[in-house]
Amino acid sequence: MRLSIVSMFVMGLAALVTGSAEARELGISLVTPAAPSLNACSEDQASADDRGPHISPALAADLITADGASAPDADTQGQRPVAFETSEAYQTRAKIHKYASFATLPLVGTELLVGQSLYNSGSTSARSAHIALGAGIVGLFAVNTVTGVWNLWESRTNPADRKRHVIHGLLMLASDAGFAATSMTGPGHGRNTTTQSQTFIDQRSLHRTIAITSIGLATAGYLVMLIGSH
Repeated sequence: MRLSIVSMFVMGLAALVTGSAEARELGISLVTPAAPSLNACSEDQASADDRGPHISPALAADLITADGASAPDADTQGQRPVAFETSEAYQTRAKIHKYASFATLPLVGTELLVGQSLYNSGSTSARSAHIALGAGIVGLFAVNTVTGVWNLWESRTNPADRKRHVIHGLLMLASDAGFAATSMTGPGHGRNTTTQSQTFIDQRSLHRTIAITSIGLATAGYLVMLIGSH
């Protein structure tokens, strides 16, 4: 009995090795279950790595909001205004300009009154006062022109109130030109003939118109600086 069992085992083993039909009938197979492919596992892992960690849309929105609220804007930091330092000479000229402007105001007001009196009566005393006041106004305007233009040029790189200072300077320069034209259009003294009288009247009217226009330009220039500083 033992011999027959051993014989059958040997015959089955030989049939299995040779792949005979008897082995297939017996259902004996040396084929082992296939191991999972390492390449397949590697591909699945690589695909997961490419996708990266999964973050829900709600969490992503919270992260973006928090980052946007806390992170400072680099462009905003880079546009901080730079402090402009003025020289001592600039400060001195600014004070002279300011005091000369205050001194001009009463002179202009008095000149208007005296000029109107001279326009109506033509008295000699009014004429002398009118000329003296006009000379004082021209002198103060000359001081303001020099100090103002000088400081405007020195502060050309200062962006603070640049537009307001430029408008003020242009108005005052236009007023300077107007006062220069006013002094050149002063009427003469001839009143003997009709032609001379008419010429005098025309010159007087032109002189008065240019003077009032110049005062208006200067007043606008003062108001630009006065209102803009508050």
